[in-house]
Amino acid sequence: MIRPVTETEIETVFQIINDAAPVYKTILADEHWHEPYMSKEELAAQISDGVHFYGWYENDMILGVMGFQDRGAVQLIRHAYVRTRAQGRGIGGKLLKYFIEKSEKPLLVGTWKKAVWAIGFYEKHGFVQTGDEESARLLKLYWNIPAWHAETSLVLKRPLSHLR
Repeated sequence: MIRPVTETEIETVFQIINDAAPVYKTILADEHWHEPYMSKEELAAQISDGVHFYGWYENDMILGVMGFQDRGAVQLIRHAYVRTRAQGRGIGGKLLKYFIEKSEKPLLVGTWKKAVWAIGFYEKHGFVQTGDEESARLLKLYWNIPAWHAETSLVLKRPLSHLR
């Protein structure tokens, strides 16, 4: 079942993100890797900036989370993570499908350029990569990230044809 995460479940969101994120340790430069991957302060800042988290629940336990952020002309998929023990069961795909169906605007998602598994996941669900110049423009326009982060990231978009 998918539903919005409540304020009392933010600690669980924090735990899920940091359980799943160590895969990025292999692709980030040492100076950019830190533990936890996302601090509680960073998570609170994301929520304050309008990221709304939804969770995939089984037996009243959250197994996966995905954030959704309205940015005017577009909506962003933010911070998509599934508990490592629950990965490979289609939970991320179900959350993404939910947002695709819910969205009334073009969808964008940013990820690390070297995260080929993440890029493949989004492409499998109908997202297409933007070019380097377009990614740089979109990252600057819709995300608030440091320059090094933007340089090592790319943006994928969901074509407008999915809209009703």
